[in-house]
Amino acid sequence: MAPNDSAQITGETGETGGVPAGRRRAARYVVPIAVAGITAATIGLVPALASTGDPDLPKISAAELIEKIAASDTEQLSGTVKITTDLGIPSLGGLGGSAAGTFAPKGGAEGGEDGGSAAEPTGRLMELASGEHTLRVAADGPDKQRLSILDNAAEYSLIHNGGEVWAYDSASNEAYHAKAPAGAAKGSEKGAKGKDQTAPKDLPATPQDFAQEALKAAGDTTSVTVDGTARIAGRDAYQLVIKPKQKGSTVGSIKVAVDSKTGTPLKFTLLPSSGGKAAIDVGFTKVDFSKPAASTFDFTPPKGAKVTEADEAKAAGKDQAHKAPKDAKDLKGLGAEPNVIGEGWTTVVQLDTGGVGPAAASKDMPAQAREFMDALGDKVDGKFGSGTVFKTRLVNALMTDDGKVYVGAVTKDTLVKAANAAK
Repeated sequence: MAPNDSAQITGETGETGGVPAGRRRAARYVVPIAVAGITAATIGLVPALASTGDPDLPKISAAELIEKIAASDTEQLSGTVKITTDLGIPSLGGLGGSAAGTFAPKGGAEGGEDGGSAAEPTGRLMELASGEHTLRVAADGPDKQRLSILDNAAEYSLIHNGGEVWAYDSASNEAYHAKAPAGAAKGSEKGAKGKDQTAPKDLPATPQDFAQEALKAAGDTTSVTVDGTARIAGRDAYQLVIKPKQKGSTVGSIKVAVDSKTGTPLKFTLLPSSGGKAAIDVGFTKVDFSKPAASTFDFTPPKGAKVTEADEAKAAGKDQAHKAPKDAKDLKGLGAEPNVIGEGWTTVVQLDTGGVGPAAASKDMPAQAREFMDALGDKVDGKFGSGTVFKTRLVNALMTDDGKVYVGAVTKDTLVKAANAAK
């Protein structure tokens, strides 16, 4: 789904015909937003607060800045991340799993009579797909990470410490416990960058996560430039700008602020091609690259807390993380064989649900979920027949009445064109 790695990069003085072999390895760290499954990844993390003036830094080319990001060996950090996501969809806070794939237990974020845990990570992290949020993050290598979502009167934390994973919701006083996958951290590039190995794969949580996905692109379908400098969370940074060359993408541009000393992305801003304010805006307001205190990753359930063990929840069929498909391979297990149409920023993924069209799919949904679906839908027709396009400001999906699904970070017209071509 990503453009090829032989990146054609636009530098400060114009485009280069290709990237030397030594730089191609770095270029793979940056791609157009991965199309299928990116619906979940449209969580935003809002920008670091105001800058105090643009710093005067040495000149750097786009290729050199990409290399700097790829070579970054940041394993220890702590800080605060602000998140704002405006995808043009209703808030997911109270829907639980209903609109987010129907994977949450009854009762949504509050748990439920079927024994689902309010602390289970998948449903809780999906709440970041809309609105404004503040996170506290910390990492000490691939074996220790902590992410906390701060509310006015409560806090939700996800902690990975060695072989143990804990999640705790202070509002309900519920905890969720799991064993970290054996060897999860070993040889993991994302683990080395501080990403929690136990969090759902398609849910980025820091500017680094978003930047690594966006920077896998840097190919012939992409323009990459350096556009000045900025002051982010008290640190000097370069501004890397990524733009699709193709028409038909919902992505207008992506700006990544890169720490001038460590090469760590500090801020990620995605502007949609439709205009207006950012769809995803992610950034540190505070960041410290020193080693966090060991106690940061300690957790013991408070007295009286309800503790759900992941193995027991899985056995009872109440574990959202084990129900939700994480990638194309998981979709095959659901009887949906993915077919990739197009390339680069206009890539569309086609799935066949086996005849379940929009009307049948929404028949048994709760009323709130049906309202959510109807608010997003536009009726369309073409050579493929008829169907409904469910739209956000970033990811759109066409569901045909005969059960085909076309998904991409592309416009409605591009989806219809792909469906017509596949007929």
